Amino acid sequence: MFSKLKRTYQTYPRHFWILILAMFIDHLGGSLLFPFLALYITQKFHVGMIEVGTIFAIHSTFSFFGNMLGGALTDKLGRKSMLIIGLIISATSALIMGLINQFELFYVLSALIGLVTNLGSPAVQAMLADILPQHQRVDGFGIFRVAFNLSVTIGPAIGGFLASISFLLLFILDCIISIITAVIVFFALPETKPVIPTGQVEKTMMQSIGGYGQVFQDKLFMVLLTLAMISSVVYVQMNTTLSVFLRDIHGIPAQGYGFILSLNAGMVVLFQVFITQKIKSHRPLSLMTVGTLFYALGFGMYGFVATYSLFLFAMVIITIGEMIIAPVGQSIIANLAPEQMRGRYMAAFGINWGLSYALGPLLAGIIIDNYNPAWIWYIGGFLCTLSAIGYSLLQLRVGKRFEPFRTTIGTNP
Repeated sequence: MFSKLKRTYQTYPRHFWILILAMFIDHLGGSLLFPFLALYITQKFHVGMIEVGTIFAIHSTFSFFGNMLGGALTDKLGRKSMLIIGLIISATSALIMGLINQFELFYVLSALIGLVTNLGSPAVQAMLADILPQHQRVDGFGIFRVAFNLSVTIGPAIGGFLASISFLLLFILDCIISIITAVIVFFALPETKPVIPTGQVEKTMMQSIGGYGQVFQDKLFMVLLTLAMISSVVYVQMNTTLSVFLRDIHGIPAQGYGFILSLNAGMVVLFQVFITQKIKSHRPLSLMTVGTLFYALGFGMYGFVATYSLFLFAMVIITIGEMIIAPVGQSIIANLAPEQMRGRYMAAFGINWGLSYALGPLLAGIIIDNYNPAWIWYIGGFLCTLSAIGYSLLQLRVGKRFEPFRTTIGTNP
């Protein structure tokens, strides 16, 4: 076992592992706080899920612009610089959020935070793709997810305990952890921005931003983005609506919800690398179809079951789908993107999460406050099924274009 872990470590560049460690630390801080944000807002300010959904919508709308600007800046100024800037801004905004006592200010702050804290997001994925050769990317993204979910395994359980003492502790710890991560990145990681080929002139900032026109004219990319967004609208309910749904409808406390998220993360930690190794020789679009069908079944279950053990089982099903979808989807976009536009492609693909967080919690809030809350999960199951059908049709239509990706993904280092 030790020798296998040693071989795995030696297979990847040193800077890859430093980036993984840095992001693990940063995500640990986020996982302490974010899953409990809806609970915090409803409890402190005595508002409903429509108000919470509105805040998420404002945040996500502005994060769309921040993410796009971050992608252009990542390709223009470099990965390392944007990552550090994003971490420092994230630390500051977390502390401010925890100190606000007027709900109206949350609307303003959610817009500001959405705009500035996502500046560094495209830099992380672009740097990872820069560091790794093409044949290692799907495994690399899988390992990245293991580190992310290891933090989520620990974070929500600790966060649920700390939230019972004081929500302010969550905001303070998230701030401190982001600063620690920024220090690690500054001292231990190099700039990985690709060198401009001889004879080419570096684009201006406006030209870099204008390059999004090329991204959005990529028809295949846009279809992939649309299908991803359909399922992402459902997936974000896990980190927003599910906590309130379980509390208000089934009497599950914050700690019980935290354990459900920890189950999700723990499974990824234990099984992501194994599953990635088993599936990576298959066609990417076929894998996306299967994974999204797991989403449809798992999220749909929450509308039909009423016992804690079945809530856990539904999360097991969702997590299997997630372990299939996440590394394969990211590797498809990383390979599809031209090297000099990798930051912008990654940022553009992040639109599916931005719009999902903008629409998903708000629409779910309208349902949970006015109608049968179970409809959130019935609709979720339907949408994921629709997305799966889309991936299947895309495989039939353009599957041959993805053969090189399948070969690349299936090649061992």
